[in-house]
Amino acid sequence: MKTWLITGASSGLGLGMVTKLLARGDAVFATARRTHALSELQRSHSDQLRVAALDVTDTAALRQIVDQAFGQGTIDVVVSNAGYGLFGAAEEVSDAQIERQIATNLTASIQLIRAVLPPLRAQGGGRIMQLSSEGGQTAYPAFSLYHATKWGIEGYVEAVAQEVAPFGIAFTLIEPGPTDTGFGAALDCAAELAVYDETPAGALRRALADGSFELTGDADRVVDAMIAAADAEVAPRRVALTSTAFVNIERALSGRLDDLRAQRALAYSADRS
Repeated sequence: MKTWLITGASSGLGLGMVTKLLARGDAVFATARRTHALSELQRSHSDQLRVAALDVTDTAALRQIVDQAFGQGTIDVVVSNAGYGLFGAAEEVSDAQIERQIATNLTASIQLIRAVLPPLRAQGGGRIMQLSSEGGQTAYPAFSLYHATKWGIEGYVEAVAQEVAPFGIAFTLIEPGPTDTGFGAALDCAAELAVYDETPAGALRRALADGSFELTGDADRVVDAMIAAADAEVAPRRVALTSTAFVNIERALSGRLDDLRAQRALAYSADRS
């Protein structure tokens, strides 16, 4: 049996994880802004599930919740899952939307990781699973701010993982492709500018609106793969989930490698003599 701390547990992949983990007998400390979504699970698994209300952008409250969770005993896996998407071309999104997106997806994830490192180190190690996205290595038009947060958290994790590996703390970045989790319905959409109607941003907006944007991912299977990654003897650094994620990430990485290799001579020419 494992004990988990999961943020953003009231819907989507977070709720799916909580449900499956309780069913197999694990213990979960779950946080959410709207805890009523967890009420039924809390009643039926009162000995396994602890629930706390948390807005992850409130850093002081986040630290208090982490203290509470670890105060009850060892936490084997921390799942940083809270987040949402901001949709709109770069000049369509407002300052307030930008600040909220970064505060929720990037800053809060950073602060959660910072908060759990001392107790994980003190207990001799553990796992941190950070929800990223295929959008942590690829990019769609009209998701620039969302991508900024996902590319940002991936870079942060890459650095911190090296710092804390000697303490037995391992990271896994989860990179799902488009999956039917309610993510699209929860998008924060910017006010549209007509000038973008006939651009890639406008085309994607129409595809999302008319349902032609394909969701290849099965949420249930994505959750199963996430749990399997956490159970693996050696933590994988990245887990790409869905065929869309695999194809898009492979294409993006291959393209970047081609560009880099074409510049080998130029790169070496900048060395000191």
